[in-house]
Amino acid sequence: MNKLLSELLGTFILVFAGTGAIVINDVSGGVIGHAGIALTFGLVVMAMIYTFGDVSGAHLNPAVTLGFAVAGRFEWKEVPGYVLAQIAGAGAASSVLRLLFPTHEKLGATLPSGTAMQSFVLEFILTAILMLAILRVSTGAKEKGITAGIAIGGIIALEAMFAGPISGASMNPARSLAPAIVSGHFEHLWIYLTATVLGALAAVPCCVGVSEPGCCLKCSPSSF
Repeated sequence: MNKLLSELLGTFILVFAGTGAIVINDVSGGVIGHAGIALTFGLVVMAMIYTFGDVSGAHLNPAVTLGFAVAGRFEWKEVPGYVLAQIAGAGAASSVLRLLFPTHEKLGATLPSGTAMQSFVLEFILTAILMLAILRVSTGAKEKGITAGIAIGGIIALEAMFAGPISGASMNPARSLAPAIVSGHFEHLWIYLTATVLGALAAVPCCVGVSEPGCCLKCSPSSF
């Protein structure tokens, strides 16, 4: 239960801070700005990795959990609990933001500014890059170490910085699902539920291709 609670709390804080930055930027007349929003997402993920990485691995993302499972670094029997905890944490964060900002229309929901296919391809590639980095800097299914949090948080901030204006740079099904449900904006939600998962899965063979034999897939149980 401590792992599930860590995933719930970590994802709550991620969505509360990240989408909260979007909402507060809207209601404050753009004080935070696009760069500030991107940095908020990167910094909060980095902080959560150092906070919960040694407990649950700080996946905070159903696509990451599935990627670890496909890579053989995470027990499939634990996947449903992790995903449910992540969705619950994200949903709680969006619900709190609705209470705090009842007149805000979208609550930070991810919506494409261009075509659906454009955002689908972007989300696929962005998540694949993120998952590849996670697989390379993590130990087993644990994202904790001197450089792991900095590397992963930095990639999220970087990708949000340049791709956020087009696709929203979700890279996380839970982060997109929660504000969509609470705000009622389900248009194009399928992009963020499918492209992110497919991107994370595509990163696994890429990791195998660039890694020494045995150091990407099926890390020893002692490294969990």
